[in-house]
Amino acid sequence: MIRATPGPGRALLATLVFCPAVGHAEEPGWSLLSRHYFLHSDFRSPSASGQNYRQEWAQGFIGEVRSGFTDGVLGVGVGVDAHGFVGVKLDGGRGHAGTGLLPRDSDGRAASDYASAGGALKLRLGSTRLRYGEMMVETPVFDTGDKRLHPEYATGWLIENDDLPDWHLQAGRFGAFNNQDDSSRHDDFQGYGASTHGHAISLAGATFVPGGAYGGALYVGQLQDTWRQTYLNLNWTEGRWRLDGNLYRTRDTGNASAGAIDTLAYSLLGKYHAGAQAVSLAYQKIDGDTPFDFVGGDSIYLANSIKYADFNGPGERSWQLRYDLDFTFFGVPGLSVMGRYVSGRGIDGSHAPQGGVYAGQYGAGGKHWERDIDLKYVVQAGAAKDLSVALSHVSHRANRAQAGDDIDRLYLIIEYPLTGRF
Repeated sequence: MIRATPGPGRALLATLVFCPAVGHAEEPGWSLLSRHYFLHSDFRSPSASGQNYRQEWAQGFIGEVRSGFTDGVLGVGVGVDAHGFVGVKLDGGRGHAGTGLLPRDSDGRAASDYASAGGALKLRLGSTRLRYGEMMVETPVFDTGDKRLHPEYATGWLIENDDLPDWHLQAGRFGAFNNQDDSSRHDDFQGYGASTHGHAISLAGATFVPGGAYGGALYVGQLQDTWRQTYLNLNWTEGRWRLDGNLYRTRDTGNASAGAIDTLAYSLLGKYHAGAQAVSLAYQKIDGDTPFDFVGGDSIYLANSIKYADFNGPGERSWQLRYDLDFTFFGVPGLSVMGRYVSGRGIDGSHAPQGGVYAGQYGAGGKHWERDIDLKYVVQAGAAKDLSVALSHVSHRANRAQAGDDIDRLYLIIEYPLTGRF
């Protein structure tokens, strides 16, 4: 599943249909995604980089090939998945590089082009599938992001099983990583303080999707010598209503490389859908002296983790109000608009353990807000079917105790997918 920007509350979508962690279907075939991306960030307060704005414009192509499985020996089928990426700079000078679309060269300029490729060996026995190699991963405790030109990838193994009716089981371990703005397989994913440097990520969990009103998920993840994290989701859908609750409990483990951690993070989102319109209201709370941290660009399934801010500061409580409008009901299928506002307060990082990576990141009395507006159109038929154009504007404002940038950001993303089967 390709996502150019984070969805409206990742948990709401991910728990409805938990896609296989490689993010694509099992059928043999190929896909090619053309992704045209313009990103402009206007800093409204002094930034740490000293830049007044960052702006890059690039074209990318993401290709995937999925083989089928052989008949195999003793019922074990064998196959291969492969992917490749090419990105080309259209604009992005030295003074305004650094949006995350393009890597920087030794002079600080955006690279003119970059590329990557990788693959995974896969085995299948009955309803159990094992993959080993480089892949995209999609679970609530470790989720490689796809928010810029180049998707993130992780190298390791992942096993999945669907033998139990209505259950999807997963377990895996990953020790090498490829960032969104680089072609190296030896990158590190950075959190708010933690890092994958020298640390592997392990996970195990289950998703329950019975097809009725209720569903849920339970996962455990561990960043080696850093933290152990437990995730719980419960969701309910009835008629026009939906409720989605998410909870993370994180505690340090092993050598505690990021320092002492003991946080409880939770969110509750309610959505009411009526015809062309939908209104959502969400509440999110972080209990602890350190922020709710994660590595991997989308490894946070809390409702108020949105385009720019995650509203995950120590002690933070936040509210979200969101409105969606689908123009299909007005005779324009494929056109949609979304607006939301999130306000976070009560941040207090003054009690973060001394000597840990979170000490000094936040002050007391931190607060901030974010406003997002999205306009998207997807062509419904003809030669350009599935071509999508998305225009987004983000505004974020914060006081000094929150430590986030005052920023206005503009996204323009044009995607055109091609697919085929063997």
